[in-house]
Amino acid sequence: MARDGRLERIRRSILREWRGGDDPVELDDHLHRATDFLGAILREAQVSEGIDEERLREMWVEIAGDFISRHASPDSLRGGCLTLKVLQPAMRFQLEQMKPRLLANLERVAGKGVVKSIRFSLG
Repeated sequence: MARDGRLERIRRSILREWRGGDDPVELDDHLHRATDFLGAILREAQVSEGIDEERLREMWVEIAGDFISRHASPDSLRGGCLTLKVLQPAMRFQLEQMKPRLLANLERVAGKGVVKSIRFSLG
């Protein structure tokens, strides 16, 4: 038993000299997983409490109604700003007038604070 301990000390000494230093105590001690930071990253990007864009697209008919949903569709949702892609300038003007009603519908269906503003793009 004492001989095994002596051989282990000699082995460590030779390895220390060859490597130029001691073995690291524990390599995983200062390792962090991405999941440890994911919540903070999502909060910083202002998407942690929101809904994903795909779910918003699925709810769009309920939010906007049949006619509007055929002429305008959700394009992106970033930082509480919903961008709607609108087919015609006349429909864009109509939707500008309907912003308060659309925001109320979005709050009712998607939840409070998910969409704070709406902007339009032609396309």
